Amino acid sequence: MSFADALNEAGAKPAGKRPYFLEPQVEKLLALTMGIAQELAVARQRVDTLERLLAARGIVSAAEIEGFAPDPQAAAERAMWNQEYIARILRIVQQENEAALASGDMASGDVGDEIATSA
Repeated sequence: MSFADALNEAGAKPAGKRPYFLEPQVEKLLALTMGIAQELAVARQRVDTLERLLAARGIVSAAEIEGFAPDPQAAAERAMWNQEYIARILRIVQQENEAALASGDMASGDVGDEIATSA
């Protein structure tokens, strides 16, 4: 299978309308979360493979990996990466909070609700 074929299959969409069992926004969030969970599972399997290969070749033992403590610079770099990662994941929440604090901005749904209740 070629790379292009794999991409096409990964993005394949079933025919028909998508069934929603929860609210559409909740379904989207769930799909996004499950995609991240799947990526994490694959990353964990790859790390496990590397750890096993290193241990089998006598390069690094499981105890050394478990007992590893990063030096202050590595710890700071990891902490910064974690903060940036969380900020990227929660970007939508931050943007919604900023929009809510902005004066005079209304979502189109809010405008529709306001019109419906005033009629």
